[in-house]
Amino acid sequence: MIPKSLFQKVRQIEIRTRHLVNDVFSGEYHSVFKGRGMEFAEVREYQPGDDIRTIDWNVTARTGRPYIKRFTEERELTVILMVDASGSEDFGTTDRMKGEIAAELCALLAFAAIKNNDQVGLMIFTDRIEKFIPPKKGRTHVLRVIRELLFFRPDHTRTDIAQALEYLNRVIDRRSIVFVVSDFLTTGYATALRIANRRHDVIAVTLTDPRETEIPAVGLLELQDAETGEEILVDTGDPEWRQIYRDRSTAIRAERDQRFVTLGIDTIPIRTDRPYLDPLIRFFRMREQQIRR
Repeated sequence: MIPKSLFQKVRQIEIRTRHLVNDVFSGEYHSVFKGRGMEFAEVREYQPGDDIRTIDWNVTARTGRPYIKRFTEERELTVILMVDASGSEDFGTTDRMKGEIAAELCALLAFAAIKNNDQVGLMIFTDRIEKFIPPKKGRTHVLRVIRELLFFRPDHTRTDIAQALEYLNRVIDRRSIVFVVSDFLTTGYATALRIANRRHDVIAVTLTDPRETEIPAVGLLELQDAETGEEILVDTGDPEWRQIYRDRSTAIRAERDQRFVTLGIDTIPIRTDRPYLDPLIRFFRMREQQIRR
């Protein structure tokens, strides 16, 4: 039985994220995604004020008069939320875990989607496909997605992003908008990501906790790998060790980010110690600028 406290948590997230969708976010979502899915409707004679970029030059040449192509907005898009539930996501040294932020962020995207009459699907993965909810519309469906994000406990702790992307390509035929939410600190997924991005619009949402890049001097500290369970005792008071840790962490993330650039993957960098809405809006505004070019 699902505890009452979980329903309260779901309701809190619904209230908070729907407010953001209604007051802040819906316009950005619509202009970036709904404006991109256009279907040809008809040609008609050019009228003053029409965008000259829509002129149909073949019909214009054939008739001797300028004609334009008219398009209608694609009525329905599919949004897939792919969420990494491995052990490294169950981590946080600020007021919230990475997994909690992922749940709220996904709720915001899901409510923005259904407000625009789009479908939403969910995939929760580790090194297995832990849960897959096919895309559907409606508030009831989105609340189920949020409940799963908050309540679901995976059977495994490791990560295999490549396997998750391969599964996506098998079960989702229609071109979709895919948000992959993970810290992306594993490797071996570049080929699968390249293939997925050819079929879908894939966006990487990278989650980072400040202690993953910088550890304060607090003396002896036992660290555990959340995915493998391996433990190590370190002296955080040693400035040389802290510098090695910082440099290694920076290098891993720089390599990851360069991989995204090479593959043409847009990213939304989220930190647990900062509001997630700011980088999300920056991403949508960047996409708007790309569309206008």
